[in-house]
Amino acid sequence: MKRFFLLILCVLSFESICGWTLRVYLVGDSTCAAKELAGQNLERGWGQLFQPLFDGSVRVENHATNGRSTKSFRDEGRWAAVYDKLQPGDYVFIQFGHNDQKQNDSTRYAAPERYAGNLRRYVRETREKGAIPVLLTPIVRRRFADGLLDDTHGPYADAVRRVAAAEGTQLIDAERLTRAWVSSLGEEASRAYYMWVEPGTSPRWPDGRRDDTHLNVRGARAVARMIAAQLPAEVPELGRRLVASDFVVAQDGSGDFLTLTEAVAAVPDFCRDTTRILVCEGVYREKVVVPATKRNVILEGVHGIGADTDRPAVSKAGFENRRGAVTVTWDDYAAKIGATGRPLGTSGSSTVYFGGDGWTVRGLTFENAAGCVGQAVAVQCLGTDLHFIGCRFLGNQDTLYLYGAGNRDGRTCAENARIRFDDCYVEGTTDFIFGSAAALFRNCEIRSKADSYITAASTCKGQPVGFVFRNCRLTAAEGVTRCWLGRPWRDYAQTVFVGCHLGPHIVPEGWHDWSKPRAHRTAFYAEYHSEGPGAAPRSRVGWSRQLTGKEVRQVLAAFEK
Repeated sequence: MKRFFLLILCVLSFESICGWTLRVYLVGDSTCAAKELAGQNLERGWGQLFQPLFDGSVRVENHATNGRSTKSFRDEGRWAAVYDKLQPGDYVFIQFGHNDQKQNDSTRYAAPERYAGNLRRYVRETREKGAIPVLLTPIVRRRFADGLLDDTHGPYADAVRRVAAAEGTQLIDAERLTRAWVSSLGEEASRAYYMWVEPGTSPRWPDGRRDDTHLNVRGARAVARMIAAQLPAEVPELGRRLVASDFVVAQDGSGDFLTLTEAVAAVPDFCRDTTRILVCEGVYREKVVVPATKRNVILEGVHGIGADTDRPAVSKAGFENRRGAVTVTWDDYAAKIGATGRPLGTSGSSTVYFGGDGWTVRGLTFENAAGCVGQAVAVQCLGTDLHFIGCRFLGNQDTLYLYGAGNRDGRTCAENARIRFDDCYVEGTTDFIFGSAAALFRNCEIRSKADSYITAASTCKGQPVGFVFRNCRLTAAEGVTRCWLGRPWRDYAQTVFVGCHLGPHIVPEGWHDWSKPRAHRTAFYAEYHSEGPGAAPRSRVGWSRQLTGKEVRQVLAAFEK
């Protein structure tokens, strides 16, 4: 037996070191349970919003069920379903009480002492499997009398506290936490967190609803985060795996919003502080506009349990093999007729517009799914200080529009928007990276899907730097054999490749002048230490350049200014 427990401790220590998945099982009643979303249901259990509060090393399984007590949850075999799956090191969060009090229902009622005995049994059986029990007192009912919050759980909440003390079990006193919270809000303001629904505002509850027990999305979010805030002190192993966020987007109802558009709208305008948005796995079919008023945001994809979020895959295949990809997709295109009866145009075709400054975007896929129908933008960048990490951009012609200050023929622009791409994947057919912004691509894969042109810079006259590709890989789809590194959309185009691996699809001449001989004198097209079968410095067009080490440092320094 002693060797058995030593083995368990070794396994748990190894899992902790390696970051293996920790499983958290939630057992309880409707205040914790997940709710269906049909009819635009506004109700949520706090446990429904628990998973997105953790990183990818934690899996939450919510077995809490509406109307269950410590007695009925076991009698119906629901506890057996959890017990059979428990493994050493798992956590079981146990929260009952609302339904144990129902004296007129023999299937659920448990007097306080019986309730305490039931809790002890859950705790001991959890430990039999080497799992770790965590007891929670029931969250408060919102019931006021003469302006004071009633105590409707008295002996039941006390029973949980006594069992936790006697059994040496971690306790999260949700009753005290939520009592202090609701009391501080007061009778009127606290309604906004419970299921108080005005008539005619919800298809699910057309006649309205007044419910002081169950939470809406806002209330469930507040309680879930309240409980999570106790974990660093009460359950440190889980506390270390919490992920901070201001908003969560999830299609299954486990977030604050169902769409990215809603989350963007909720970002405070002109905010100096950073807002963090987590987007849970799924395909989000929506056209998203980030206005200039939404600034300083971290937007991060949550890639499911066990995903390696610290080292994003770069290739398209690598991304598609990752568990729980987050994709934002739409299918507009330039020639498509819009609501005014006129074509949308290139800019109007964009799936996502980043108009606000200071966005950091990690681990999302952006797609224009229109197909080969001419210009069809996946992402248009109008703001500055944008940083994309581990993202992919899917499309055909004009996939990534680095708009910046826009096209300024013959006009001087001393500065422009600056955008960074790290460990990203960009694919397309013609001019699929284009625009006037200063953009630095590092360790990215740039994949051509047709014989055509990769970049089409429209760098402004006087602009210190344009497109810079550093340590990138240029690859091609099967059958693609003739691609140019770039052509000048505007005369002062700047594009530089530094230490990049060029596939055999890159033509020896490297660059095209778009039938603009005048651009030979004004465009700045250059390479430094290109390698791979597409590297042919002696065969490049005479108006391009091979840089020295000093010149490369100057180019990179210009981007940092």
